Amino acid sequence: MAETQKLLIHPLPQGIRYSHHNNDFAVCVRLPGENWQDLYEYKVMVDMDKPQAASMVQFDFSSTVEVRAKYKYGVIHDAKIKPAAKGIQPVINGNYVSFFLNEPAKLSLEINGNRHNNLHIFANPIETEKYNDGDPGVIFFGEGIHPDPKLEKKDKHYFIPSNTIVYFAPGSVVRGKFVCDNVENVRFLGRGILDNPKNGFEIKYSENIEVDGITVVNPLYNTITIGKCKDIKVRNLKSFSNTPWSDGFDIFCSENVEIEDIFMRNSDDCIAIYGHRWDYYGDVKNITVKKAILWADIAHPVNIGTHGDTSIEGNVLENFHFSDIDILDHDEDDREYQGCIALSIGDHNLARNMIFENFRIENITEGMLFSLRVFYNEKYCTGPGRGIENITIRNIDYNYNGWPENPSIIEGHDAGRLVKNVTFENIIINGKRAETFEEANIRVGKHTEEIVIK
Repeated sequence: MAETQKLLIHPLPQGIRYSHHNNDFAVCVRLPGENWQDLYEYKVMVDMDKPQAASMVQFDFSSTVEVRAKYKYGVIHDAKIKPAAKGIQPVINGNYVSFFLNEPAKLSLEINGNRHNNLHIFANPIETEKYNDGDPGVIFFGEGIHPDPKLEKKDKHYFIPSNTIVYFAPGSVVRGKFVCDNVENVRFLGRGILDNPKNGFEIKYSENIEVDGITVVNPLYNTITIGKCKDIKVRNLKSFSNTPWSDGFDIFCSENVEIEDIFMRNSDDCIAIYGHRWDYYGDVKNITVKKAILWADIAHPVNIGTHGDTSIEGNVLENFHFSDIDILDHDEDDREYQGCIALSIGDHNLARNMIFENFRIENITEGMLFSLRVFYNEKYCTGPGRGIENITIRNIDYNYNGWPENPSIIEGHDAGRLVKNVTFENIIINGKRAETFEEANIRVGKHTEEIVIK
């Protein structure tokens, strides 16, 4: 039996029509053969170096839809839809561009080479869980703007108790940070927007927490902080940030964290994983990230290991698996903080048993592919790392236009703090498989052992 076609447009909350709108595009969507339905073009700020307004639309669907965007600043000479791996070829007609979608996707539409004033399109799957105001155990945010927390409040924070579902209905715009502190069994669900909070979600000393479907727009700091937690799941999260220290994920001293199907455009690290910092103590184990789209306007798409505990032998960061990752850009002018995949191991940390595979890197404005270093960063560390070992990096496809990236760096700290047993396999640069480190633009430095390329 053929799948029933559905298209759900998110309601527009009263009060944001003009204050949150970006006029660069007029976007609509329809089921094949049916009438066009207008979408609201939400303004999102990007790029801390030169803050600029980009656009974002979202809707839910199943089966097939057609998307059409009108560009309001002249004729379209070139239109690209990214990730390129999706293989979506838009049709251009004057100042209109259109295309079909047959499955949910998170996309960037870039007109005439403009990467900053682009259109982000979040085509979500149909929700499988919905809740209503008054449902037992549910904190409900309905359509509209929610400027003040209704729960116990401190500095506009929502403190969520155990055994709670927090539901963001389509068309809800919520302001305020959500805190899970020493709780369990909490789920954040829905299609709403968390707008300009101090932080998005602060999850600490908690377990069995889930975040699914939310869009976080321009938090002052992190989108999600996970500190000393276990059994955390994040799915279908979308994030924008453009202020200092506005990482996407910051994960400290936690275990069993699963991240899947996300879009992170941040002006700091998209995903950062550390040992000890502040009041978080302990190792980091069993981190899985898959089906992720990462766009680092500043700093690293993936950064691991800077912070740890030098009061003891150190923390162990182990059993990480990153797979099916699209990096749309990496732009960092400071060589100390470059790397699409960066293992920056300081503070007595030991990083081991990690796999990074099936990465597609579309652009490096300024940066490098890999940085695997045991180092002592005097700005952020109180001691050097202990080592990096048993790392596999495979199936990496990088295509650049213009200047190539800076050379990747593999380097230990001293004879007792090595980078060892690292395998690079199937590294493809501009369509050519690298057979040597030189062809892969990788510099293997001092204090390394058993670094091989296949």
